[in-house]
Amino acid sequence: MDMRKYLRSFGYAFEGILMASKEQNMKSHVLSAIIVMLAGYFTGLSRIEWYIVLLLIALMLALEMINTAIERVVDLASPDIHPLAKQAKDIAAGAVLVFALFSAIIGLLIFLPKWF
Repeated sequence: MDMRKYLRSFGYAFEGILMASKEQNMKSHVLSAIIVMLAGYFTGLSRIEWYIVLLLIALMLALEMINTAIERVVDLASPDIHPLAKQAKDIAAGAVLVFALFSAIIGLLIFLPKWF
């Protein structure tokens, strides 16, 4: 294994995280994550509940990054408007929405019993 190539790959990954962090949707997901973590801190979540919340946050951020990557690749491959390009982008965005909705439901199942 070439250690320099291996370490360089981390640099590329961090560069990707920085690029994604500039996207509007990623900013809203990060803000939501901060709010949820503050709510979790003040609510006094159990260790297992924290694991679930942090896993959902990590998966949401990763899925948004995958969606952004898919959008960029589609834009590169199909710079002109094309129905299949639109479908690919819409489906990827739909995957993010499905995960966000189910994450919110799980969050409500964790938080609501502690608040009421």
